[in-house]
Amino acid sequence: MRISRLAMSSAIAVVGTLMGLASAATAFAEGKNGPTDGGLGLQRSVTPVMDSISNITNYWIVPLMVVIVLFVLVLMAVILVKFRAKANPNPSKTSHNSVLEVVWTLVPVIILVVLVIPSMKLLYYQDVIPEAGLVVKVTGNTWNWEYAYPDHENVDPYISSIVDISNEEKFGLSHAQIITKIDARPADEPRLDGRPYLFASDAPLVVPVDTVVKVLVTSNNNIHAFSVAQFGIKIDAIPGKINETWFKVHAGEEGTYYGQCSEICGVNHSFMPIEVMVVSKVKFENWLANDGQFSAQYASTQNINGAVQTAAAK
Repeated sequence: MRISRLAMSSAIAVVGTLMGLASAATAFAEGKNGPTDGGLGLQRSVTPVMDSISNITNYWIVPLMVVIVLFVLVLMAVILVKFRAKANPNPSKTSHNSVLEVVWTLVPVIILVVLVIPSMKLLYYQDVIPEAGLVVKVTGNTWNWEYAYPDHENVDPYISSIVDISNEEKFGLSHAQIITKIDARPADEPRLDGRPYLFASDAPLVVPVDTVVKVLVTSNNNIHAFSVAQFGIKIDAIPGKINETWFKVHAGEEGTYYGQCSEICGVNHSFMPIEVMVVSKVKFENWLANDGQFSAQYASTQNINGAVQTAAAK
């Protein structure tokens, strides 16, 4: 009975692990943006770098994990059956096996060497920044982000802070109650409007789709980290130093994407969301021409002018 219970517990644990691994391998295909409650695995990829990260995870690392889990399951089953007390009234005195020592040393080394090849390619791909179509500068503060567009002097740097309420107001409230309270504000004040709590900001970083965006990252005080999971980027923001990374959101993937500061930076570390609004190239050009503001009137005027010019040309 003791063996049966142990075997059952082991089987349940392994089945649960395999289900988790299977979920991790398919989670990226759900078609959602941002984190999902109870979700497993990586967020959906929308950039070439994240494509590579997802491929290595789902087609290299996860299969290897499954093989190792199955091997351990078989090994445990053999041990439970072959070496149980009833089958071995005289316990074995074996204390050493040179072949096993060599095998369980070499096999992990071989696995790591195999993983080094795609991993080094990915690291090089992440590190070498292609010719950029846009440069943005991101500066970490305590506790918000400052965004600037160095090549576009008409767009002033701006601060991006979390959409939240004061600690005194939300004391004792659940997240659902906090969300309700935030969205009860007047329309001219920052609200969530369906965006995830603790990820929404009052001023997102705006970038065009299908464009290589070079990101210069630094800090004004202590160390932060700029990270957006669906872009496959995470880089430290260090005072007195500028680090560089890049991303290019695939064509057709306009939308809003979220990240957070990923380096413990103080008491409000968890209240430093990163919100990136990816728009079409036309909308981004209008945004730049309008000094970093979205204006429906301006956009419609531009469309009308464009239509008139096109008609005149014909």
